[in-house]
Amino acid sequence: MARSLAVSLTISLSPGLMTSALSPAADGSDRVRGDQWHLRFLRATEAHDISQGDGIVVAVPDTGVEAHPDLEKNLVPGTDVISGGSGDGLRDTNSHGTGMAGLIAAHGRGGTRGALGVAPKSKILPIFDTPTTGLGQPDDLAASIEYAITQHVDIISISAASTPTPRLQSAVKSALNANIVVVAAVGNFPSETSISYPASEQGVIAVGGVDRQGNKAEFSVSGADVDIVAPAVDIYSTSLAGRYRRSTGTSDATAIVAGAAALIRSKYPNLPAQEVAHRLTATAVDKGPPGRDDQYGYGVIDLVAALTADVPPLGFESSNVTPPASAEAAPEKGDDSSATVRGLATLGVLVAAGGGYLFWRRRRRADDPPPRVSR
Repeated sequence: MARSLAVSLTISLSPGLMTSALSPAADGSDRVRGDQWHLRFLRATEAHDISQGDGIVVAVPDTGVEAHPDLEKNLVPGTDVISGGSGDGLRDTNSHGTGMAGLIAAHGRGGTRGALGVAPKSKILPIFDTPTTGLGQPDDLAASIEYAITQHVDIISISAASTPTPRLQSAVKSALNANIVVVAAVGNFPSETSISYPASEQGVIAVGGVDRQGNKAEFSVSGADVDIVAPAVDIYSTSLAGRYRRSTGTSDATAIVAGAAALIRSKYPNLPAQEVAHRLTATAVDKGPPGRDDQYGYGVIDLVAALTADVPPLGFESSNVTPPASAEAAPEKGDDSSATVRGLATLGVLVAAGGGYLFWRRRRRADDPPPRVSR
């Protein structure tokens, strides 16, 4: 799934998707789990009886990750590829990176208190590659991916939209060749009108977003490269200073899919990265016109089916597959003959205390100012 060759990635804050911080943990940790509707939608409790992501490391190149009480036990020291961080990626003055990490690996505080991630026993490798201003450079993302490869991570979750530079393209391809699952957001309309990079790269799981009813979110960019979709509206997760945030955008969907990939890699540790992606798309719940389409890709992610269905390996898609009643088998990415979804990228918008809009821009168009990286 290749795309145009512009030169940069931009992480920018702009109107469109809402971002807000919620109450302090002292009086919010007992409520946030109930607000995490995406966990019920995805039957996360049932999935966690099968896998919780043990032994899996997910790299999160973003604005850094703060050690939130619901997340800190699952953080490992990372790095900063630009100045302004703490040196280990464990600092965030924006909240985007902390929110994405929480969607993947938050462990909560016992019982039903605190935020819970899709893979609550996985580990997060935080990489600071986006300044507090929300503006970064594509090659900083490339440096993040290069670092993640040296750390032998299992998954890289990229909640950003960009245009490809030679170094970024090389880094993404190197990650795929290193048997790493790469998940990326397709982008948010109207700032993005076509699928951004690296979601458009062949082999990357390109993620779009759906609402509470499972219908395509109006802001989720459509296109032939969409692989799969996941919840992306009013998504609650960890934020700064022990608080919580509500955000909307394909950034969130991407982190959720990265968590799903962690569940699969933990349950099937010998499964190659491309087969992990195939399992996600082959078991997705078909939406829209029958088969793959440009709005939903292969369908809505199904955690339980992805962990339990009898999915034949790539190249044997015509074989009999035994998925749950809610899912159908899907072919390799880019094959429009299948009936499931492939990848959903969460370019996020948070709802921060006091309101306001936070939009994470990922890709530069020809008429845009000089290239940058956006989240």
